[in-house]
Amino acid sequence: MAISVRRRRFLQTALAAAALAPAAGSWRRALAQPAGLDLADGEAFSFEGLIERARAMAEAPYDPPQPPRPDILGKIDYDAHGKLHYRREFAAFADGSGVYPATFFHLGQYFQKPVHIFLVENGEAREVVYESAYFDMPADSIARQLPDNSGFAGFRLHESINRDDWKTQDWVAFLGASYFRAIGSLGQYGLSARGVAVDTAVTSGEEFPDFREFYIEPAQSEDAPVTVCALLDGPSIAGAFRFEIRRGEGVTMDVDSRLFLRADIERLGVAPLTSMFWYSEQNRPYRTDWRPEIHDSDGLALWTGGGERLWRPLNNPDITRVSAFSDDNPRGFGLMQRDREPTHYLDGVLYHRRPSLWVEPLDRWGAGEVQLVEIPTDDEIHDNIVAFWVPKEPARAGQALNYRYRLYWQGDNPFPVDALARTVATRIGRGGEAGKPRPEGVNKFVVEFEGSALDGFTRDTPPEVEITASRGTVSLIQAEPVPDTPLWRAVFDLKAEGADPVEIRLYLRKGGEPLTETWLYQHLPTLNAS
Repeated sequence: MAISVRRRRFLQTALAAAALAPAAGSWRRALAQPAGLDLADGEAFSFEGLIERARAMAEAPYDPPQPPRPDILGKIDYDAHGKLHYRREFAAFADGSGVYPATFFHLGQYFQKPVHIFLVENGEAREVVYESAYFDMPADSIARQLPDNSGFAGFRLHESINRDDWKTQDWVAFLGASYFRAIGSLGQYGLSARGVAVDTAVTSGEEFPDFREFYIEPAQSEDAPVTVCALLDGPSIAGAFRFEIRRGEGVTMDVDSRLFLRADIERLGVAPLTSMFWYSEQNRPYRTDWRPEIHDSDGLALWTGGGERLWRPLNNPDITRVSAFSDDNPRGFGLMQRDREPTHYLDGVLYHRRPSLWVEPLDRWGAGEVQLVEIPTDDEIHDNIVAFWVPKEPARAGQALNYRYRLYWQGDNPFPVDALARTVATRIGRGGEAGKPRPEGVNKFVVEFEGSALDGFTRDTPPEVEITASRGTVSLIQAEPVPDTPLWRAVFDLKAEGADPVEIRLYLRKGGEPLTETWLYQHLPTLNAS
């Protein structure tokens, strides 16, 4: 499955990785030489050794990476880079030494800082030495002027060599800064994850640490994981990561991150997720685009440490906004693509198949916040949504932090709760009652729910609506079935004076027991004026 051709300018500000000399060591035995690949001399490797390297790096001043021949890389623009194709006969592990072949991305204008990639077997690693011969490239491509051993921009894993189409289908890609992504259970790329987020939406500016080295240990069967270790470095932080990546229904990754701070960090984002949201049914701008909806994700889902299920629809705000959801030992959170109806998108890039990405902590993370950053956008080329965990304790220089978590790239939440109906749509229009003059400054909200917990209710005996708003006046509250569907909807009007956001919280209940997850919404009066 090819990487989407749509560019994301939000990512382009961060693309990179850089070379570090590997720790000295010696081979106990020779790693098999893949046909045609030039591998450097071998060195002993372990994740524990990589952790110690990251620790030592954090104790030293940051050494910025130097791209090879910036004069050449700056001319390998988007179109030129798209013509550089890694030749599958040079795919690592395609000789049977692993089940999932790996191929490599070329450097270019947006990927100037190289990563060095090592193949690992039995605790021994050898670097893949860059050669232009690995790539199909036009005869006049300026990329031919790069020196050997310039490094790569990243790598991807292909489907099993037991599949006839493995050469054209990939399922994981690490490319740019500490970004990576995988296909979901519907076979499509979409949102991305990152190793770490540093000062996202902070006035002093965001920092984008780089994965500077990758160590890939192949899977020996389709049931076994591909193990990828990565060395991370940036002005304020260094780190060592281990990913155990499994291909099943979608993709699952067990992540062990070891972070070492060389400077104070105002906003440290753990397990960051990055996505795109332009508009959906609740905020589609008039005549901006012909398609009904455009987004990689449509909401943030949370499962709190106290067991509450929350759903927060995404916004495309007027200014960058940060929302915080305090918690203690969260059970999980994720950016989800819930709307799977093709006719809601009508787009050839298959937004209805984009994966949802769920984070499950594997340790107790203590007190902190899931923070949601929403950045204004006027096109689908921008990744403008970020979500991550922020520890309550300040991130200070000299700290060593360890976070373990599991990433689920799936079609939906891997931990559904059948006892609760879930939100399937949020709609906003003019307030008031039918047949009467529409009051100024009033919005009508319609929140649709689906689930067996709502079976048995009728129009005459509806569930109760529990609603609170941080300010403003709520009126005309009711719950009603949606005709000719299994859905129920909560309907209410809101009059909010002024331009400040209004935080709304709503769920359906019977007696004191919730029947649905809790719907959270940040209403922006200036964007949803009636």
